[in-house]
Amino acid sequence: MKISIVIPTLNERAVIAETVTNALTLGPAEVIVIDGNSEDGTAEVAARAGAKVAVTRTGCACQLNAGAAAAVGEALLFLHADTTLPPNAIKRVEEILSEPTVSLGAFRLGFDRDDRGTRFLTFGADLRIRLFQLPYGDQALFLRKEIFDRLGGFREIPIMEDLCMVRRAKRLGRIVVAPDSVRTSPRRYDRTGLLRNMLRNWTGAALFLLGVAPEKLVRFRG
Repeated sequence: MKISIVIPTLNERAVIAETVTNALTLGPAEVIVIDGNSEDGTAEVAARAGAKVAVTRTGCACQLNAGAAAAVGEALLFLHADTTLPPNAIKRVEEILSEPTVSLGAFRLGFDRDDRGTRFLTFGADLRIRLFQLPYGDQALFLRKEIFDRLGGFREIPIMEDLCMVRRAKRLGRIVVAPDSVRTSPRRYDRTGLLRNMLRNWTGAALFLLGVAPEKLVRFRG
């Protein structure tokens, strides 16, 4: 099973080379960076690191869809620019997606720093998975290209496109979260505060699941 790893970027020069290099060392996978017109040379850095690069309009959902359209793999894995995959990621994706009843997979959430705050965030993510089977985009969502096409790709909404995709995928089959963890940066929690960011995320997700329009959630989340 050929896997295409799609990475949307916007001004990620500081982290993109490490992410691309990590993805390319995992095994036979295509790595595609879809840049949203960065102003810091992200696209050039990604290309030098070995990724296939295309530039499109800014917007996470439209960038993800553009990457999927350019992909040649039988499976798609959507990766954040500041996130690295576990060493056995390719094998794990193949194992999970080889099961016909699985519609979408993800990895456990992990961080590249270990402290009380990041351990609490990991605990919260694991609890969300156990209770609701709702992995988020920072957990490297993956699915077969045929399932992605059946779902019509990501909804091009301004926020919560990952949660929307997972909810729709659940109607087609099982959601499976691998026991292995990605390693992502806690930088966004550092910028706005761990508790504030976490509560804002939880509240935003709950409102979205209750039917609040994503356009209103953008204003709510700031």
